[in-house]
Amino acid sequence: MPEIAAMTSATAPTTPDMQLRRLSRELEVNFMAEMLKSAGFGKARDAFGGGAGEEQFGSFMRRAQAREMVRSGGIGLAEHLFEALKERADGE
Repeated sequence: MPEIAAMTSATAPTTPDMQLRRLSRELEVNFMAEMLKSAGFGKARDAFGGGAGEEQFGSFMRRAQAREMVRSGGIGLAEHLFEALKERADGE
């Protein structure tokens, strides 16, 4: 049920910094999911593969894996994005 908690926290009142941080993390999740896709993560294997279902739902697995990677620190992209966006928002 983490998705439900994430949905309710997304609708809760937030500060601009919290919104920037959340969006920065989401961008890192998308970036990591694309990198996992390029690396072949979640791709059906030749032997003992899950067939068409595995191919169709591989994107969900990659996204979940990317979300967990970002949750545990990721590659630091979210923090750099947050700082750049915050600096730009504060300058305007």
